Amino acid sequence: MSIKIKRIYEAASGDDGVRVLVDRLWPRGISKKDARLDYWLKNIGPASELRKSFHQDKMNFSTFKKRYKEEQLRNGEQLEELEKLRDIVDEHTIVTLLFAAKDEENNQAVILQEILKDER
Repeated sequence: MSIKIKRIYEAASGDDGVRVLVDRLWPRGISKKDARLDYWLKNIGPASELRKSFHQDKMNFSTFKKRYKEEQLRNGEQLEELEKLRDIVDEHTIVTLLFAAKDEENNQAVILQEILKDER
């Protein structure tokens, strides 16, 4: 099993496996056809307030990560989407988590990848 992360703006490739967008908002400038998604788990993305605070530099990545994991992924729709993502990972050999953020090291896809790998 392999869980990869990739910016949605990068071209899809054969080794992406199942492509899952993990952003709440649809990425600007990408058509649904070009995205070549298998799943869009928009409710797994951080809530608007948390996302905006992080992107406006009102909190560092460590704080964002802690709040996302503790406050966001433990209840409601986000927890349900995380369960769906776990099922997708269990059913497929390769899963690529797609995100739109410019920062490739500090985003929710990195956090989700870490959660999923720690569970394996």
